[in-house]
Amino acid sequence: MAIFVLIPGGWHGGWAFSGFAATLRRHGHDVYTPTLSGLDEGSRQSPSGINLETHISDVQELLTVEDLYEVVLCAHSYGGMVATGVADRARERVAALVYLDAFVPEDGQSWWDLAGEGYRRLALDRSRRDGIGVTPPDNLDRRCAPHPLAAFLQEIWLSGREQTVPRRVFVYASGWETTPFTEQYQRLKDDPAWEVHSIACGHDLIHHAPDDVMTILQRVADTL
Repeated sequence: MAIFVLIPGGWHGGWAFSGFAATLRRHGHDVYTPTLSGLDEGSRQSPSGINLETHISDVQELLTVEDLYEVVLCAHSYGGMVATGVADRARERVAALVYLDAFVPEDGQSWWDLAGEGYRRLALDRSRRDGIGVTPPDNLDRRCAPHPLAAFLQEIWLSGREQTVPRRVFVYASGWETTPFTEQYQRLKDDPAWEVHSIACGHDLIHHAPDDVMTILQRVADTL
């Protein structure tokens, strides 16, 4: 049995993991699916004052309040920024990091640095309404909420403690043309500190390849 904390990507809340979390629980695992500040289901309020550090603190507070240790932080997309910060701030509580087509930042980097020109343009275009929240792309679930622009812009600060997490896994979704993760995949796949997988599917791995992801997570759990 393992403890999984599933961190959603941009615009999404914990609801995005509901079906997958149920599968993990049926396999005997404890699962937490936090919704990050400003991203509550159906929220239409501008997420003023919320940035990346707020989201890192959200998850860190969950670990503290629930007194969780030996946690597997499993993040999708933007959530990788958050998971990395949590692993640095609360290293003693984290046993493994799993990035599901998620950003793996280095010290001083932001989502803005890593996302590529197309997504930077999207963030600008969709934040024109109030300059604070980035409205969800049209093809996303209706439950998605405006993402705090500051969370995309803020650089992460890291001490290097996140690099001492003993199990670090990156899962690359190779089946979508506009992926910003190819360079990251190329960088990590030959790094002995990382376990890297490639799945020929779209970005939303838990819906496009749930069995493959479940197999990877079960292997992680079995080694804790």
